Amino acid sequence: MRLTTALFHHAETLLAELLRSSFPADLVVSNYFRQHRELGHADRGFVAEAVFTVLRRKRSLSARCADEVTSRRLLLASLACVQGMNRRELDAVLTEAERKWLAHAKAVKVDELPPAVRLDLPDWLHALLTVQFAADDVEQLAAGLNQPAPLDLRVNSLKATRHDVLARLLADGLAADACPYSPLGIRLVGKPALSKNALFIDGRIEVQDEGSQLLGFLLQPRRGEMVADFCAGAGGKTLLLGALMRSQGRLYAFDVAERRLARLKPRLARSGLSNVYPVRIESERDIKVRRLAGKLDRVLVDAPCSGLGTLRRNPDLKWRQTPESVAELSAKQGAILSAAASLVKPGGRLVYATCSVLDAENDAVVAAFLAQHGEFVVRSAQEILANQEIAIDCGERLRLWPHRHGTDAFYAAIMERK
Repeated sequence: MRLTTALFHHAETLLAELLRSSFPADLVVSNYFRQHRELGHADRGFVAEAVFTVLRRKRSLSARCADEVTSRRLLLASLACVQGMNRRELDAVLTEAERKWLAHAKAVKVDELPPAVRLDLPDWLHALLTVQFAADDVEQLAAGLNQPAPLDLRVNSLKATRHDVLARLLADGLAADACPYSPLGIRLVGKPALSKNALFIDGRIEVQDEGSQLLGFLLQPRRGEMVADFCAGAGGKTLLLGALMRSQGRLYAFDVAERRLARLKPRLARSGLSNVYPVRIESERDIKVRRLAGKLDRVLVDAPCSGLGTLRRNPDLKWRQTPESVAELSAKQGAILSAAASLVKPGGRLVYATCSVLDAENDAVVAAFLAQHGEFVVRSAQEILANQEIAIDCGERLRLWPHRHGTDAFYAAIMERK
């Protein structure tokens, strides 16, 4: 795409807004595009990727900017040093002074920067990761999280097969391949618009990261069972669970936010499912939850977390989270897990999951829970997936990594009540 002054102005304006906003980046970007409907799909794609690249690489780009870190310089450094635009492509937007500065910015030896700066991580997060992982693993994880995420789809098995969806995508001129792990996953090449595609409109596909899809296969709900998605959000995993149940049985979608459940409704209508019951609750101890104590076959707890495993698509989170916010989340996660566990009947299954890379939100929460609830035993994630012919090296507790599995970073512990 040819860079014009108008397109660069949009990217610069949006980036400046992102850098001063306290709202999530995807919300800010969506609002900006709603205000500028003159931007076509390709223009929006360029602007979005330009600003998200800056958010991913902000620390190392700031080092290239030296003593004048502005949104304009960050954007120019990103386009030249990360996205690989040459001087000829940038000529339309560069001043003479910027041409000289950019030559110096490109000459900065990133390998000689402090590790946290070079890896584009806040100091506190880099320090925690160096405790959890070997130095090489921290490098690879950071590199994986600093790459843009691919666009993954999940086939709605109530309405289509993966083979048929792949054939239709090809007929529509969209390049795609089967995901390596999820039996329902498809990975698209590029980021095509899907909202007007017939497959999306009639509910044969949903957008869902492959790692997120695997959580449904860990819960492994069956027809006729009583199941709960305890932190349902907008319902991506709820829809998968309903399809795995063949729309039979009863599936509760609990969430504390009405606006999130409202986003589930149109997706539910497209899906063809009739066994899903969205329920807004006041808290994890709501009476609507307590009435189901000991009655459910399976409960998924995709807990509210720091989201640090989703930095490929939400890079702003690493600059917005703090050690204090993680500590608050850990306490909340423990309370939610304990409440959700009370719903599981003897012989039932409980899956605790996060999209975080931090032990404080993962193993530490599960260890504290198991110490208080000796009636639960841990099952092997790798074994459960292998029994469904999903071959993946993920460990006893599911650990997915962008640099190893090509997914967001996910954690899951599978427990069953004796």
